[in-house]
Amino acid sequence: MIDRIVADISDADRGFLMMFSGSEFPGHQIRLDWRRKDGGGNWYFSSQLNMEGWLCPALLKYFAEAPKQLYVQVKPKPA
Repeated sequence: MIDRIVADISDADRGFLMMFSGSEFPGHQIRLDWRRKDGGGNWYFSSQLNMEGWLCPALLKYFAEAPKQLYVQVKPKPA
């Protein structure tokens, strides 16, 4: 999923910024919808990308529980 989200960022392999929130925010590019728990992590689906991806348990360092939606924005890394 990340490769698809950063496809338009040149040199993304050298770094990029990713912001995410459980609430919609101005400028978000992708919405991920929670599907299910599995292996300690959570599966999310993006209708924009038409794909599903697993997020590891580190998600719970940012949220008390897995949000029903995640909103994501990516930007080039500042110079």
